[in-house]
Amino acid sequence: MTQTTLSLKEAQQQAQGLREQINDHNYRYYVLDDPIIADASYDRLMQQLKSIEADFPELITPESPTQRVGAAPLKVFGQIRHELPMLSLDNAFNEDDLNDFDRRVRERLGTDSAVEYACEPKLDGIAVSLLYEKGALMRGATRGDGTTGEDITLNVRTIATIPLKLLGEGWPDRLEVRGEIFMPKEGFERLNKRAKARDEKVFVNPRNAAAGSLRQLDSKITAKRPLDIYCYSAGVVEGGELPDRHADILERFKTWGLRVNPELRVVKGAAACAEYFSRMSEKREALPYEIDGIVYKVNRLALQEQLGFVARAPRWAVAHKFPAREEMTLLKDVEFQVGRTGAITPVARLEPVFVGGVTVSNATLHNMDEVARLGLKIGDTVVIHRAGDVIPKVVRAIPDRRPADARDIELPERCPVCHSDVERDEDEAAARCTGGLYCSAQRKEAIKHFASRKAMDIDGLGDKLVDQFVEKGLVNTVADLYKLGAEPIASLERMGKKSATNLVNALKASQKTTLARFIYGLGIREVGEATAQSLVAHYRDLEAIKSATVEQLQEVDDVGPVVAAHIETFFKQEHNLEVMDELLKVGVHWDEDTGQEEGVDQPLQGEVWVLTGTLHTMTRDEGKAVLQKVGAKVTGSVSAKTTALLAGEKAGSKLTKAQNLGVRVVTEDEFIVLMQQWGV
Repeated sequence: MTQTTLSLKEAQQQAQGLREQINDHNYRYYVLDDPIIADASYDRLMQQLKSIEADFPELITPESPTQRVGAAPLKVFGQIRHELPMLSLDNAFNEDDLNDFDRRVRERLGTDSAVEYACEPKLDGIAVSLLYEKGALMRGATRGDGTTGEDITLNVRTIATIPLKLLGEGWPDRLEVRGEIFMPKEGFERLNKRAKARDEKVFVNPRNAAAGSLRQLDSKITAKRPLDIYCYSAGVVEGGELPDRHADILERFKTWGLRVNPELRVVKGAAACAEYFSRMSEKREALPYEIDGIVYKVNRLALQEQLGFVARAPRWAVAHKFPAREEMTLLKDVEFQVGRTGAITPVARLEPVFVGGVTVSNATLHNMDEVARLGLKIGDTVVIHRAGDVIPKVVRAIPDRRPADARDIELPERCPVCHSDVERDEDEAAARCTGGLYCSAQRKEAIKHFASRKAMDIDGLGDKLVDQFVEKGLVNTVADLYKLGAEPIASLERMGKKSATNLVNALKASQKTTLARFIYGLGIREVGEATAQSLVAHYRDLEAIKSATVEQLQEVDDVGPVVAAHIETFFKQEHNLEVMDELLKVGVHWDEDTGQEEGVDQPLQGEVWVLTGTLHTMTRDEGKAVLQKVGAKVTGSVSAKTTALLAGEKAGSKLTKAQNLGVRVVTEDEFIVLMQQWGV
């Protein structure tokens, strides 16, 4: 009988029979690793099914093996909130960590007996959640942040090793299966080989290839990628029961057509876990997929429940990571990068080397203390360390390979971006650019700080708008804010004429400020609100502050030698002075300033206060600022001249001394009541 003469009923029967055969062969091939027909025979069965479905499209079901080719491209992934959070695991990096984990488990369980653990490789892939209802695959989601993931249902349906319909019987009405989607090494090599032949970008490692494939908006592309899965646990279970041991659950998964790692083993005690780890370490390179460690889980679910969770990780499981991959290469040069806060970081430029799954040509050196600790010179042969997604770093030099012309690594005296002075405190590892108002590397952060509520308080100037101003070249320094008109602002994303006009008005309103707010808004290192107010209270005038020496600045309450040096250095930078002059030209101004906020009474005028302990409703600096606003002088030590002590939690020797001297002690709750009375 030819297909064209089939009746609908006959076609339905044949299609169902072919689907059952194909699903059975998929199970034998992917789950049991025991195929019983040749690939060509399998292909003929699939072709017969496709032919019937082509003639009788009404027979096509979502669970049909033919429906893995992908659907129409999405514009964006939807979000799926996990009904049960997908928790991360704590890490063990050596056998001592493993023994500590086992000890904690036994202590919490109140037993000296060896605990039974399920051990399995930790795949270097993408964690996913698969939800089956009545045995049919309904949705797939990425782990995301553990609470919410991306809806990748169309993509997971294209992966041949994920059953669209569970086999057998006895599965719960609703079953969430969790697993790791990965790309096998062989498939990764084939994918990159094809990409090279087409002069396309290649993937750096199988994990990135899997992630990129799984996050394609066009599932037809995903369908062409060699993705695989191993299932490692259950999430939501409704309308049915699962076995009471983790390993038995995974064995049950296999009978339903779900892939489970064949290296799964059940052992007793930490020593047996360590032995399994050692065996898998030796076997690692021969495995057809990448792994980065071993996961140990307490096998009995009742004990898992008894152990519970801590933070975002279960107490009953741990990931024992393999040692990070290391390689040697040449340190060709060191360049200095300027971060958004002015920190200057040395970066190693390396002879490219493949380590930890990626080609590394740059590595962080953190700071000059680290350079000194490692004893590095340009030209050295160095060891590069990369662990997972961690930024590669230089861990040591090989002195025996140092060439005669190796050069010292020296911190630049001038910022490599804006050429302002570079300063470095003796007790601080990081060096910093002092051109905070001008340096383009710090531009966004400088503007955001200047516009903040406690500085110039520019209403409506949020972070995203600042980003657009800088990226489109509308604002190069904070002074440029006051040169903006409504028209260029209105052209920006999510802005209109009304919003633009409101912002221009807010900028005009902010031009009248106080000297203390202005000083704080400049972003001088370690000059907060309280210090800015102390400076103004002492000098009353911007020019006086600008011209003060380090020695003179230390006469100000609470300004020590380090802060004084930061202030003096800031005002020595020509670029900073130019920006301040420009701010005054565009209309920023203030009245005669005593360092106190307008409209605030001075009920504590002449009083001396000290703060100690931990405050919960505010920081110590905020408490100090409040006291200074209402006229108090704030000092760092208790003496007979002290009027009152604001004592937070865990107040120590200052509280004892205040009590001995009969100094008034104010609790945080009492202070909040006083603040309300003062109107601050």
